[in-house]
Amino acid sequence: MLYDISLRMSYVYGVPASGAHHVLRVLPLTLNDRQRLVAGSVHVEPKPDETSTFTDFFEHPATYLQVRSPHERLEIRMQARVSVQAPLPTADLSPLLENLPEELADCWSLGPDSPHHFLGPSPRLEEVPEISAYAREKVTAGQTVRQIAEALCACIHRDFTYDTEATTVDTAPKEAFALKRGVCQDFSHVMILALRSLGIPAGYVSGFLRTIPPPGKERLEGSDAMHAWVRVWCGETMGWIELDPTNDMPAGSDHVVVAYGRDYADVAPVIGVLKSYGNHETVQAVDVVPVK
Repeated sequence: MLYDISLRMSYVYGVPASGAHHVLRVLPLTLNDRQRLVAGSVHVEPKPDETSTFTDFFEHPATYLQVRSPHERLEIRMQARVSVQAPLPTADLSPLLENLPEELADCWSLGPDSPHHFLGPSPRLEEVPEISAYAREKVTAGQTVRQIAEALCACIHRDFTYDTEATTVDTAPKEAFALKRGVCQDFSHVMILALRSLGIPAGYVSGFLRTIPPPGKERLEGSDAMHAWVRVWCGETMGWIELDPTNDMPAGSDHVVVAYGRDYADVAPVIGVLKSYGNHETVQAVDVVPVK
């Protein structure tokens, strides 16, 4: 599939900011045999006084910008054309859960894709006993790692209600789990914690998802938003797979990857510091349009 993707993120400040530093991670990645960024650009208003690019630990390109002059709003626009290849179906070659520690011990890599980075606590994810208990309830004897991951994906989709008003970007997984409500970030964080509590490496994927309107309805411009799903390490032979608990499906040709990390803190599209006070409003609009 070939997509044209546009993203607009606007921050409107109640009190003008006298200066700001930000790091952006909004451009889709190029991934071997799966996804290719054909072209992409990022435009920021007001025009930054300083910009630079770098590659973070997880090998994602990022843009640093600094705005020194007072400004009442910050607007970020990204446009990209991306080619996406759907992953080919594969047999379940993952080990039984009880055999996974042996395969982890045989993995000596500490590179960005090493499963060892995705086992323990991370910036947004500390152990939640209630989620650990929930995970143990879903495991049955004789299941492979992939079967456990797919079962948890289905259970979270079934047990949680998608509700954009229930949580915010700062809601802790423990609170979202208690509510059994939230958005893709909450679904993904809960699933990651559940998997890690069982000793299964799991991480966070940030990206875009093409949405298809109901039959007979036109697609609404800007109706899409950035999406999140989960990657799971299924042993040495199978490696990483990606599952979307919000929709109970494997990531496919409608999923466009922007960044991989341990949790949302590693992949947030915009992070930074500004000199201001009071409230601000945020607006996000995404379009993922197939190229005919």
